[in-house]
Amino acid sequence: MSRRSALAAAVLGATALTGCYVVPVQPSHPPVTSTVYVTPAVPASTTFAARLYPANDLARAYGMVGAVVTNDMNGRGTFTTNINGESFTGEATRIAGSSTREGVANGSGSRGNYISCRYQMNSSTLGTGQCRLSNGAEFTMHVGG
Repeated sequence: MSRRSALAAAVLGATALTGCYVVPVQPSHPPVTSTVYVTPAVPASTTFAARLYPANDLARAYGMVGAVVTNDMNGRGTFTTNINGESFTGEATRIAGSSTREGVANGSGSRGNYISCRYQMNSSTLGTGQCRLSNGAEFTMHVGG
């Protein structure tokens, strides 16, 4: 009889285990697919302070003048300053192919005057140059620092 009891126990155990194993016929959630779009990182613009120091007698009347150059990191940017109550706004552009990182910055004034500058960047954040107002006033420019 013990052989029969062992066989009955084995059949009962196998039957009990088969009832515990569940295989889903259809998944409850559809598979998720997604598309990932990668956009190239846009370089952040950098803003530099510039100081214009008088270089002739006409400019001496204005004293030291502050300016702001915002570089879009693609060889272009904006240039703004205020001289004697006149706001100047324009562009700063690197000269293409320049091995010495030269550029020009020009701005037109709110009263009809203009300013024209040439500069050379000594590093990615420091540079020097010269600016000339339409009335002949000349300045030495220091960028950055």
